[in-house]
Order: sequence, then C-alpha cells, then structure tokens
Amino acid sequence: MLNSELQERAAGAMMGAFIGDALALGPHWYYDLKQQWQDYGTWIDDYTDPRPNRYHAGLKAGQSSQAGILMRMMTESLVEKGEYRQADFCRRLDEDLFPQLDGTPANGPGGYTSQSIREAWRRRVEQQLPWGETGGHADDTESIERTIPLAIRYASSPAQLAENIAANTTLTQIDDTVVAMTVAFGATLGQLVQGHPFDENISTRLMRLVKTGDLPFHAVTADNLQPPQPGDPDPPRAGRFASPDALLSPMYMVQAAHDPAIRIEPAWKVSLVYGMPCAIYHQVPAAYYLAARFRDDFESAVLHAVNGGGQNMARAMLTGALVGAQVGLKGIPQRFIDGLEDAAGLLSLAHGLAAQV
Repeated sequence: MLNSELQERAAGAMMGAFIGDALALGPHWYYDLKQQWQDYGTWIDDYTDPRPNRYHAGLKAGQSSQAGILMRMMTESLVEKGEYRQADFCRRLDEDLFPQLDGTPANGPGGYTSQSIREAWRRRVEQQLPWGETGGHADDTESIERTIPLAIRYASSPAQLAENIAANTTLTQIDDTVVAMTVAFGATLGQLVQGHPFDENISTRLMRLVKTGDLPFHAVTADNLQPPQPGDPDPPRAGRFASPDALLSPMYMVQAAHDPAIRIEPAWKVSLVYGMPCAIYHQVPAAYYLAARFRDDFESAVLHAVNGGGQNMARAMLTGALVGAQVGLKGIPQRFIDGLEDAAGLLSLAHGLAAQV
C-alpha cells in the first residue's frame, strides 16, 4: 500500500516506464510506417510479439527489452542498497549483463544491444579498462532510460539527482550534450514526482534550482530569462554544463502542446515533427510534447508514442515515466500492468523504490 501521493506518483512513473518499454517491443524501429501498419494494423493498443527477423525476434508480448532489463537492474540496486551506489551497479553490469554480450547488436538479453552499451562492453571486457574510462560518444537514449529510477529515487533532492544521474550516464556516454539532456530530463521527471504541474512554468522552476546551485548548469540571463544588465557580475558556474538550454526545452514543448493554434494530428505524428531516429535530441522533445498534451491520459500518451514508429521504445519509456508521474499508479489502466511479464515483481520494485523517495 502506498502511503502518500508522492509515493503514488513515484510508483506511477516507474511502472509507466516499464510499460512503455514493453509496449514497443513488437513494433520497435519501424521507419517505414506502411510496413508497421501491414504487420500490426493502423493502431497498436496492446502488447505484441516481435515479428521474425526483426528487432527482439523470439521474445513475447509483455516482455522487456534490454533497456527495460537495465532499468530493472538499476531499480533493484537502489531498492536493495537504499541509495545509489555506483560500485554496486557496475558490479551488476560486470556479472549479470556483460557476460551475455559479444559486442554485436543482435545479441544479448532483450534481443538487441544499443551502441553505447556495446562500446562500453568493448572498453570494459576486451580492453580491460576500469569503470570511468568506458564511456563513448553515442548519442542514443540508453543512459536516459536506465537513469529513470535515479530521477524517481532522488526527486526530492535535485542536487543528488543531478550528481548521481551525471555519474551514471558517463559510464557509457560522455558527450556533454547527451549528459546535460539526460540530467535535465531527470530533473524534469523529478519535478513531476514531487507534484509540480507540467505547465509553462516548468523551466522557470528548474532555472531556480540552477540559481540555488542544485542543478549544475550555467545561466547568463536574469530571472524570467531577462538579459543581464551592464555591471552585473558573471554568475558563478554551478557545475559542468555550460548551457541551461536542456532545462528550457520542456517549457516550449508544453507551450506547443497547449497552444490551440499548433496542432499535431494525430498526435503520433509527433515522431515526424521531432524526428523518428534514436538520438536523444529527437526523442526527448517528443516525450515532453506527449506528456504535456496527455498529462491526465496515460493510455493516449503511451499509445501515441508507440504508434509513431522509429525509436518508439525510447519515446514510450520517457513518455510513460512523465505521464505516470502525473497520473500516479492508480491512473494507469490495469490491463497495461496485468500484461507485463512478472508484473508482480515489477510492482514490488516500484513500491520499494517509491518508499525511498
């Protein structure tokens, strides 16, 4: 039993991410939408089996991809240790994941291994490099997916959230833009878990955390994005991220979603507006848009994320977490929970994580 609205939102965010991952398992990475419609119909509304000779072939409806497996690994570490311990998470990668990989894409748990994990595997296993020297320059969303549990766990402590997400991200991805966007997404999700609305003021609240030193971004503008005045001192750098732009993005996606003069119809075509590929700068804006447009409708949000094709798994995971935080666990249709493989185990983990927030 969840004993607070905060925990309700935290569990909703966690289960929303697991559901988004599993919903996209079958129709993952269809860049030809006509082929997707031929294989799955014009509207996907439930878990599906992957087709033979496609990504995740051999898995069954309701199972997790490797992204979901990594997210579960992170959640298990947090729940068992009570906090983020990077050494424990790295041990799990060394012992539970990397022995099952061979450096090729179409291999490993979940049926597919992302570029950033393959690069980390090569550095760690083949080159015998220590953790801390294993990150590469892939611009996919692999880190942002596995750090969703960190954003939930540390939702009430933005400074710790940013520190832990940045540290975990650089295990596999070291590009500063990728790290900044990953931390910014986590900070945004943390705001929703806290109970703040996903409205036009979301970026203003995030920028206040920059000014207090809780988020490691540099800001040159005054409050409300007003220009600095002559004689104003240069604000001290709070951390490694030179630009606050990743924190400003959510505000614009919210405005687009709420502006009656801007319509993306049907909403799944957000994938065509922001882009279908895997890169983080395509995926995050689409998730923000869907989470703002369907902030009280979990089913519509995740299904439009899935039906957009392309890298719909990342889009659905990120959207599921953002909307799950807004509607809470009770706002997620029961059929999506029941359809997950090991739903009881995932719910137990979600409750365990929520109890730590």
